[in-house]
Amino acid sequence: MVKFHYPNARRDESVSEDFHGTKVVDAYRWLEDPDAEETKEFVDKQNELSRPFLDACPIKEKLKNRITELWDYPKYSCPGRHGDYFYYYYNTGLQNQSVLYVQKGLDAKPSVFLDPNELSPDGTISICGTAFSENEEMFAYSLSSSGSDWVEIKFKKSPSGDDLPDKLEKVKFTSIAWTHDHKGIFYNRYPEEEGKQDGTETTSNLHHKLYYHRIGTAQTDDVLVAEFTDNPKWMIGAEVSDCGRYLILSIRESCKPVNQLFYVDLESLPKGINGLLSYVTVVDNFDAEYEYIANNGTVFTFKTNLDAPLYKLITIDFADPDKSKWKTVVPEDKTSVLEWAAVVNDNKLILCYLKDVKNELFVHDLVTGERKSQLRLDVGSVVGYSGKRKHKEIFYKFMSFLTPGIIYRCDMTSDTYESKVFREIHVKDFDIGQFETKQVFYTSKDDTKVPMFIVQRKDLQLNGSHPVMLYGYGGFNISLTPSFSPSRLVFLQHLGGVYALPNIRGGGEYGETWHKGGCLANKQNCFDDFQRAAEYLIENKYTSPSKIIINGGSNGGLLVGACINQRPDLFGCAIAQVGVLDMMRFHKFTIGHAWTSDYGCSDKPEEFQWQIKYSPLHNVKEKDSQYPAVLLLTGDHDDRVVPLHSLKFMAELQHVLGKSKTQTNPLMLRVDTKAGHGAGKPTAKIIEELTDIYSFIYQTVGLEWKDKL
Repeated sequence: MVKFHYPNARRDESVSEDFHGTKVVDAYRWLEDPDAEETKEFVDKQNELSRPFLDACPIKEKLKNRITELWDYPKYSCPGRHGDYFYYYYNTGLQNQSVLYVQKGLDAKPSVFLDPNELSPDGTISICGTAFSENEEMFAYSLSSSGSDWVEIKFKKSPSGDDLPDKLEKVKFTSIAWTHDHKGIFYNRYPEEEGKQDGTETTSNLHHKLYYHRIGTAQTDDVLVAEFTDNPKWMIGAEVSDCGRYLILSIRESCKPVNQLFYVDLESLPKGINGLLSYVTVVDNFDAEYEYIANNGTVFTFKTNLDAPLYKLITIDFADPDKSKWKTVVPEDKTSVLEWAAVVNDNKLILCYLKDVKNELFVHDLVTGERKSQLRLDVGSVVGYSGKRKHKEIFYKFMSFLTPGIIYRCDMTSDTYESKVFREIHVKDFDIGQFETKQVFYTSKDDTKVPMFIVQRKDLQLNGSHPVMLYGYGGFNISLTPSFSPSRLVFLQHLGGVYALPNIRGGGEYGETWHKGGCLANKQNCFDDFQRAAEYLIENKYTSPSKIIINGGSNGGLLVGACINQRPDLFGCAIAQVGVLDMMRFHKFTIGHAWTSDYGCSDKPEEFQWQIKYSPLHNVKEKDSQYPAVLLLTGDHDDRVVPLHSLKFMAELQHVLGKSKTQTNPLMLRVDTKAGHGAGKPTAKIIEELTDIYSFIYQTVGLEWKDKL
């Protein structure tokens, strides 16, 4: 492969920090300023290097056309009932954003209620959160521009779709909770700051506040109802109880699954909502997570991990919330994680469990906790649900690696709980029957058993020659369950690939114990689990190191970065999307301070010692074997994991390895515009990005295109 000539980025080794007696050089600190001309020039030069290489892929058009063809199938969400009307999202196939439709009854002709594609010519405005008023006559929704976490809340009448003039700006990480008198919503925002707030800034998000907005009034008249000035990192979640009487406040200080719990009796307010609310404390520490499910009068049901790492349901009587009087309604299942709970048809509980990374659905009684039935579900994931306490039926959506979607409908008035197929989604021109999914369990470095899904052709010959896409995450209690991807089909069908998904520690696949096993002082377990997955695939003759492509985004980008530093010999190609790569300074930007619950913080001596050992930016070293081909991807409006992570890491990779005689694999950066962390990205941009990723893989791993199997 030809040698690459990398841009000569200015290196300033005079910039350093003393971390508890250890000097750490930060030679590319200047790249932290996204508005500096030098930073913009760096980005331009990186794109000028990567763009011609990506465009030179001889099958790029084939890739783009086939990904587009497979993406072009109808996509539906579960219909949600509001009054006499049903609302659901539908995408004809290649629309940039899915459209929200409304219809009276399930057999009536649908009409467009909200089409985000009309809000921007390039589809970069997306719907984030939505909430109907209790009388179903008003609809609040938040919109994000260019993928930023900043949103704007707007309102419509329902079911007509007529716009209301109210508009709430500069909103971030927000609740949308209607009072049951239909007069307004509780929502969150941060204080006004100097400078821009458009998703390209890097300033920390501090002092989250809760406001009340009355419909028909200006945002400047909104009432500040909750703030915690002594704890600037706290974030406030707000929810109105089923009965409408109580405002429930969930206070979090990080991404750790724990929260404090307060409530306000809205009926007891003598002057209504006109200032800071006095709340009653139920939980005043961060010992566990408490998620509101339902209430009968003052008896509230919560999902919690209190003394239950796999979660359980408890009741707390707000009339007497003494902890000694809390009751367990549904005990912890020792083999399955309780992922979520919902109530339908008065007192019927729908519980969704995760057992060995596969979902199961059950019906329980809300009051007694007794299990009544199990609902129909194949091997895979529940990716959608609709149904409320006042409804008599539910809808749920199933998906797997080879199933794009089946929506089931279940009548909850019958004790048979028979789920019927409401809508089945199909992909054109792809024979799913030629492929299979299997789950294996392999042993990690410390003998921990780790599950891994493998998706492959049924007639695959295990001869060590196949390209493998190894995808991972391993953090923040997030579980990676079976999902459907059109682009993955292209890899399987036309590039002879195998897809492997190891459920490494740090995720939530086996509850809080599994999560804790891959964070803080245990973070190295994530990297060990991932590297052992690669070794398993090699040992079992699926592939060889030069054919392994590792991929991850966000925390998964950290995974990729750490693994290529630790074991460059084990992989042929590495794709890191919007990765967390500077572990010394991540907590200083936007919402990064919330991640210290998983990573620790370099300001603390012991936690610095954990981080410095694996921080991707600080462990790039020239070794006997060259690094795999590396492609980093980020977006200019990513205000979750700010682009500086990818910029600094690529500058370091190119500096250390770019002139090495052994490093012939490319080290490249792709910076997108009007793109954020990933949520709400328009279809056109997704296909464009995937085409570039597969073009990079094709040219660096040595793949062969086959029109048919």
